[in-house]
Amino acid sequence: MPENAHDAVEVISAKRDRLELSGSQIDWVIGAYTRGEVADEQMSSLAMAILLNGMNRREISRWTGAMIASGERMDFSTLSRPTADKHSTGGVGDKITLPLAPLVAACGVAVPQLSGRGLGHTGGTLDKLEAIAGWRAGLSNEEMFAQLESVGAVVCAAGDGLAPADKKLYALRDVTGTVEAIPLIASSIMSKKIAEGTGALVLDVKVGTGAFMKSVESARELAETMVALGQDAGVHTVALLTDMSTPLGLSAGNAVEVQESVDVLAGGGPADVVELTLALAREMLAGAGRGDVDPAEVLASGRAMDVWRRMIRAQDGDPDAPLPRARESHVVAAPSSGVLTRLDAMAVGMAAWRLGAGRARKEDPVQAGAGVVWHARPGDTVTAGEPLLTLLTDDPERFDRALASLEDGYDIAPAGTPYEPTPLVIDRIA
Repeated sequence: MPENAHDAVEVISAKRDRLELSGSQIDWVIGAYTRGEVADEQMSSLAMAILLNGMNRREISRWTGAMIASGERMDFSTLSRPTADKHSTGGVGDKITLPLAPLVAACGVAVPQLSGRGLGHTGGTLDKLEAIAGWRAGLSNEEMFAQLESVGAVVCAAGDGLAPADKKLYALRDVTGTVEAIPLIASSIMSKKIAEGTGALVLDVKVGTGAFMKSVESARELAETMVALGQDAGVHTVALLTDMSTPLGLSAGNAVEVQESVDVLAGGGPADVVELTLALAREMLAGAGRGDVDPAEVLASGRAMDVWRRMIRAQDGDPDAPLPRARESHVVAAPSSGVLTRLDAMAVGMAAWRLGAGRARKEDPVQAGAGVVWHARPGDTVTAGEPLLTLLTDDPERFDRALASLEDGYDIAPAGTPYEPTPLVIDRIA
């Protein structure tokens, strides 16, 4: 069918009227928008129609394929080992990529982890790693392949060549109230991951107050949609629904999360971070055909730490350099003694963001040392007057707004109150 066989109004009207878009309509509108022939206001209108009226599996699969076709596809088939990747939908204190990539590489599977930067209350993996002296996020495809072959793991920024249609559409959704459209979220994530060329993909779909998806039902719908897209594209895809009502670990920020990740690789670290790292590692190894390897044994052996150090050095970072520290700190004391029954992930994430750990706009700088450290997790006993949280920033004038974020961010119940924790891994979808 010729490229001018459709026009934007026809495609918008079809979805407005709850009709199913044809394959050629989808291919045309994605291609024309990428080339600048469909205006932003027209694509905004179509995105809103998709948000309101949805898409079926065939439409979402074709939409994803059209976005992949807008750019290059990577091919890791020449590597000497299988590949697996992980994608998280974003949360607070979610530093799992940092220990996970070197751990899976130490188990014999290459990990090409194309990561992003933080926006709003969720942290960005690249921002965290940039707290390490000298480390660089930007690699050429040649450097990425060489590092995967020699080290086994790479965490870097995605190049402009992967799914350029998604980059354009993502920015548009952000300013038009259409971010929440599940077909658009799923196709955005999966177009990049499929174009990246990994053989197996594990999705960590967060659910709870600090996550994009607040309910288990919406998280499951997103997970099922993405798993179907991966399977349609021939990528072994599994999703875990994981809890994000409580932030992960004991810190949210950049340098503080790097330190926590190094603690995990050294055989320590918070139990929930270790648990989720191992759960995702097992899924990645199984998807890549290495399910016989026990990642817990490899983590205990120190081999994952060796890969971490090589991975950081390969991108000009110094794994032995001291991490940046914030110039100012403020301790929040427990107002009463008892059992901490709730620590709200969104409240903590907003506080870390307001302290300078995150950004409001893509071009904003972040502070490497800023963040929040908490000294107790739900279920722990706390004592009145003892430190509950420590706020970190270079700018003391930021403390007031961060404290405002935390005002209703935690609950302390009388001593002896029973506490029933939410399981970290809620469900598995394959």
